[in-house]
Amino acid sequence: MIIDLQRFLAAEREYWTQLEQILNRLDNNPDRAMTVEEIKQFHYLYQRASADLAKIRTFCSEPDLQRYVESLVARAYGEIHVSRDQTRGFRPMYWFFNTLPQTFRRHFAAFCLSTLITFAGVGLGAATVWIDPSSKEMIFPAQFSHLSQRPSERVRKEESATTDRLQGQKAQFSSFLMQNNIRVSILTLSLGMTFGVGTILELFYNGVILGAVSADYVSDGQTMFLLAWLLPHGAIEIPAILLAGQGGLVLAGALIGRRSRDPLRVRLRAVIPDLVTLIGGIVIMLVWAGIIEAFLSQYHAPVLPYEAKIAFGSVELVLLFLFLSRAGTKSQPAVKPS
Repeated sequence: MIIDLQRFLAAEREYWTQLEQILNRLDNNPDRAMTVEEIKQFHYLYQRASADLAKIRTFCSEPDLQRYVESLVARAYGEIHVSRDQTRGFRPMYWFFNTLPQTFRRHFAAFCLSTLITFAGVGLGAATVWIDPSSKEMIFPAQFSHLSQRPSERVRKEESATTDRLQGQKAQFSSFLMQNNIRVSILTLSLGMTFGVGTILELFYNGVILGAVSADYVSDGQTMFLLAWLLPHGAIEIPAILLAGQGGLVLAGALIGRRSRDPLRVRLRAVIPDLVTLIGGIVIMLVWAGIIEAFLSQYHAPVLPYEAKIAFGSVELVLLFLFLSRAGTKSQPAVKPS
């Protein structure tokens, strides 16, 4: 128990009132820009209220008081960590060229972990097929039965084809690819609700398949075909899956709450806008990848030179890297409240 509750309230209520007034002003006028001094004061009041909340939870059994201070801290946390640009209405171009890449960079550590997990799967899949080529039949999903044949046989069949097997079906095939890949990506992200276990398994298994396919084609001397087949759409599709893993790990981090004293609902409120942003970016990337896979990746030499397809995919990859690493950097404020 707080030894002198009345003295504690007398000392701290003034600061709570100031914080509540600032929050009310922000709610009533969301377009108002705060000065640097106002941001510093707001941040100080938020930190003080958070410290008070920790004391109340530990030493005071006043549920009404605890709920009041919790609401102040939660509102302040949301104002600090959620961009107020969202209150001005959705602006697609600003969202795409600023919010999306900024969100990616804000959770870059989770993206690195997602990439590391995937490439661990790639290593295992590649090593398994390299050591025992017959194991690929157990690795590849049933719907990818065309991968079970010997790569050189498939390449010979593709290069000698005299008709367009997707004639009149490109749009349908593209839609199928988009739907399937978006479903897998959203599943990977949403599996963060399993405290990240499901997300990790999904990323690892996708890596195993990618590694197994790569090892199978490289060991059969079909590296050029592999790059020309995968790069045009894979340069966008694979990073989209990694972004889905990034979102799943961010969600898992909010659920676990390591090194955070904030309640679960506060932690979730802080990451939900970023998760929605990542999902939106993933969908856009996979729509593009689906179009490219149906209209470009499925056509091989002599119809489309392998060098041209590889160059196209390489340009895509470079542009995506520049977009995620550089876009929106000028619009980020120099002073942040946290």
